[in-house]
Amino acid sequence: MATKPSNHNLNVLKKPLALFSQSPMTGFYRDGYCRVGPEDSGNHAIAGVLSKEFLDFSAARGNNLRVVPGIEPGCKWCLCTARWKEAVDAAKGGKEGEGVVPRVFLHATDESALGNGVDMETLRRFAAEPEAKGGGGSLEGNAPVEPKGKAGRSIATETH
Repeated sequence: MATKPSNHNLNVLKKPLALFSQSPMTGFYRDGYCRVGPEDSGNHAIAGVLSKEFLDFSAARGNNLRVVPGIEPGCKWCLCTARWKEAVDAAKGGKEGEGVVPRVFLHATDESALGNGVDMETLRRFAAEPEAKGGGGSLEGNAPVEPKGKAGRSIATETH
C-alpha cells in the first residue's frame, strides 16, 4: 500500500496530480495515478501514451511492457522517468524517430520527474495535443487523442 496519498502529490504544473488511467490500471501503486512514493525506485512518474515504437524500444532494452495484460499501442501508462528520457535522447541523437517518445499528459505526470533528469521544456515538447493547447483535468472518459510525430503523422491513439 502507498505511503503517500495521491491527493498530496503534485503534477509538473504544481497542481494536484490528476487520475491518468484505470483501464488498464496503471501507476506503481496500480491506482490509476502516476504518483511516486518511497517504494518506487523506478520513478514511474511520466503519464504517457504508448506507441508501437516505444513498446519495441523498451522491449529491446529488456522491459517488454506487452507482457502486462491490456498493454498495446495507444494505452495510457505510467512510465519510468529514466526509460522515457532514454527514448527522448535516442530521438534527439537520431538513433530513433520521434515516434519512439510517448506523448505526455502534464497534469497527470508527477512532479518528481523534474528531479530525475527531465526538464519542463522537454515535457512540454512532447505534451499530448490537449495539454499543448492548455487542457487538463481527469483523463477518464475523454475523447480519443492522437499525438503527432514528425510531419504530423499519428503515432498513437488513446483507446483506454
